[in-house]
Amino acid sequence: MMTAYILRLLVLVPLVAGLAFLALWLWRKVQPGMALRQRDRLVTLVDAVPLGATGRLAVVEFSGKRLLLAVARGQVQLLSEAPITEAERNG
Repeated sequence: MMTAYILRLLVLVPLVAGLAFLALWLWRKVQPGMALRQRDRLVTLVDAVPLGATGRLAVVEFSGKRLLLAVARGQVQLLSEAPITEAERNG
């Protein structure tokens, strides 16, 4: 009787652990509201530097340009704009 219990335990514990791992892996891959495959992004965040408690400077690439943005609570302001050179794009 005890041997049957231990055998079932040895089979079911790894099975439940494997199912839990699979569920967490799928949750990470297919988060709510996200597509199954990774899509190309039109906007890329290059760098961000904090300014005080609620503000930050961000460099964003969009449509072949680099934009310097001031981001604060509730507002975004364009500070500067520059084209992306071929040297920056390749490496």
